[in-house]
Amino acid sequence: MSNVSAEGRGQPQEFEKVLSGSDTSVASFDTHSKTPLEHAQHFLHSNPAAVPLIVLLLSLVAFGVLVGGKFFSAFSMTLILQQVAIVGIVGAAQTLVVLTAGIDLSVGAIMVLSSVVMGQLTFRYGIPAPISILCGFAVGAFCGWINGALVAYMKLPPFIVTLGTWQIVLATNFLYSANETIRSQDIAAQAPILQFFGESFRIGNAVFTYGVVVMVLLTFVLWYVLNHTAWGRHVYAVGDDPEAAKLSGVSVKKVLVTVYVVSGLICALAGWVIIGRLGSVSPTSGQFANIESITAVVIGGISLFGGRGSILGMLFGALIVGVFSLGLRLIGTDPQWTYLLIGVLIIVAVAIDQWIRKVAG
Repeated sequence: MSNVSAEGRGQPQEFEKVLSGSDTSVASFDTHSKTPLEHAQHFLHSNPAAVPLIVLLLSLVAFGVLVGGKFFSAFSMTLILQQVAIVGIVGAAQTLVVLTAGIDLSVGAIMVLSSVVMGQLTFRYGIPAPISILCGFAVGAFCGWINGALVAYMKLPPFIVTLGTWQIVLATNFLYSANETIRSQDIAAQAPILQFFGESFRIGNAVFTYGVVVMVLLTFVLWYVLNHTAWGRHVYAVGDDPEAAKLSGVSVKKVLVTVYVVSGLICALAGWVIIGRLGSVSPTSGQFANIESITAVVIGGISLFGGRGSILGMLFGALIVGVFSLGLRLIGTDPQWTYLLIGVLIIVAVAIDQWIRKVAG
């Protein structure tokens, strides 16, 4: 009992040292204050979509000054949305993969193959368009499953896996379609549902397409899923540290496979949307969708090292590219300036990500 009472008497004395400041080591730790730069770094680390949002707003202001009032017209703003609809949807698929510390070079090829399947089944084999669309989604999911299985179970690097499947899917696309384009007039006459996402509607002077609507809805649905469901938390956990996620009870292989399957389904959705955007089914469409999706993801502040980023940032990144493309075109500059400035933004975005990870981590 004496020992217990001695310990009981000693504890208040230790607390008095801390409260009085005589324990200098504890006091010095508690009195440390962050610099404004550290506050900024931690804010950006906690809000990964903040940087692309700031860049987007600054870009709008800059081009508004350079171009004039017509840049902020409802028509111009909705034109930007129409132009980035495909990139935004494919970028959503790319985002899921990048969050797991992977990368998918086959997203564009899966998108085009899915659209070709939808068109060819309808016009070559006479299958009803709704069933053909479902078959296109099945093809996208199957391609995604192959990618996911090779990454999860064979332990192959995502870059190598998707580089290979990109070539395979691209070749399959040309062989299956015989490099044949299905004309817009034929689709409009026989299967207008294939062009659904290209249809537009007006709100005042603003012109929206259903492709834009599905891009925005998809982005917010995925934002909710990633931030408010167990699966979303598992995706971030696998990208941040797969071994720690496994020890926490997360089925890493299952998460990886589902991520690639969902990515394939989203690419198939993009294939349906691109038919509406172009009006036709072309095996040569969307050739640079993989690069454009990676561009939107990187500029959008999503870390290529996985586990950090917001899908809203990807949407902002896609819009930044659209703003630069339209703004420079209205100014009348050489189109190559767009690629130059986007290239600079990519490098700056990666540098900022490294800076944030180094300090805030």
